Amino acid sequence: MNQKISNTNVLPPFNTACCQDGKAHLPTRNSVSTHRKVTHKPNLLGSKWFIKILKRHSSSVSTETVSKQDFPQIKRPPKASRTRQPSRTNLPVLPVNEDLMQCTAFATADEYHLGNLSQDLTSHGYVEVTSLPRDAANILVMGVENSAKEGDPGTIFFFREGAAVFWNVKDQTMKHVMQVLEKHEIQPYEIALVHWENEELNYTKTEGQSKLHRGEIRLNSELDLDDVILEKFAFSNALCLSVKLAIWEASLDKFVESIQSIPEALKAGKKVKLSHEEVMQKMGELFALRHRINLSSDFLITPDFYWDRENLEELYDKTCRFLSITRRVKVMNEKLQHCMELTDLMRNHLTEKRALRLEWMIVILITIEVLFELGRVFFLIK
Repeated sequence: MNQKISNTNVLPPFNTACCQDGKAHLPTRNSVSTHRKVTHKPNLLGSKWFIKILKRHSSSVSTETVSKQDFPQIKRPPKASRTRQPSRTNLPVLPVNEDLMQCTAFATADEYHLGNLSQDLTSHGYVEVTSLPRDAANILVMGVENSAKEGDPGTIFFFREGAAVFWNVKDQTMKHVMQVLEKHEIQPYEIALVHWENEELNYTKTEGQSKLHRGEIRLNSELDLDDVILEKFAFSNALCLSVKLAIWEASLDKFVESIQSIPEALKAGKKVKLSHEEVMQKMGELFALRHRINLSSDFLITPDFYWDRENLEELYDKTCRFLSITRRVKVMNEKLQHCMELTDLMRNHLTEKRALRLEWMIVILITIEVLFELGRVFFLIK
């Protein structure tokens, strides 16, 4: 009878519970009982027998879970530190190539004295490259005798805007050039910030047209030296904009941190401890940063140098898109607009506060004058 009861009453609800959602899991006691109420009349003998089986299975599952918890958990390694550079972790992993050379860009100051820098570097054994066109102004190109890898001569591009781009240059040579560069900088940046906000791209020489492919620069090996310098200049120009923008992004982040307590104080109804001079100083910092981004740089338009050089303009534009320069400039302008609104609010608040103080002073003076007049009238009556 037990076999017949199990075949007729127990198996159908078990199959129904297992296949209802396409997953293999055991039914609970409640699900089995509710199913029997709907489908057929319950059989007390079969239900008691099936409940015993469920109890045995649940006890075995609980012992398994307890035994799994007893095992020591393995600690995962900590995550790598985040950087401020544009995230390029989603790019496909390229195969290791021994012919890959490195291109590194730094922004070290607001401006360089290129004339004095050229003389100083020439005295240290570096060779100036004078094959650039005349309309490529505000730039200095120097050649290095010993490059990091064979196959391409080491080249350094110095932009008057305060950025330097190194192509296939040894680390020791790079450090020496950076030391010489310190003497010719106008308003230099912090050393830690300079090395934090840098850009690095690998490049190689291959056959075919020069291009930027998956974050790797590929230069045409069949071009002569002058054309290679022009193509390197196009890539370096975009890298220069990226590192300069990274420095200004860091400056804006520092400014945002300095005014972060103001909205919280206004929300809590507390007094903001800022004078009118401090508010005007912060507004000046914002206007100066906005002027650099939108008026004093080439972030919004393509330089005139590329108007009659379509191949170089394509390399420049593609590198700028890869470095997300347009999007970063848009985000910075939105942040600057928000900061300007906050500083305008503070300035209006301080102006109203000062006007209210002047009104009270006038009221007090009028009151004093009325009192003096009343006293004079009182003494005259006596």
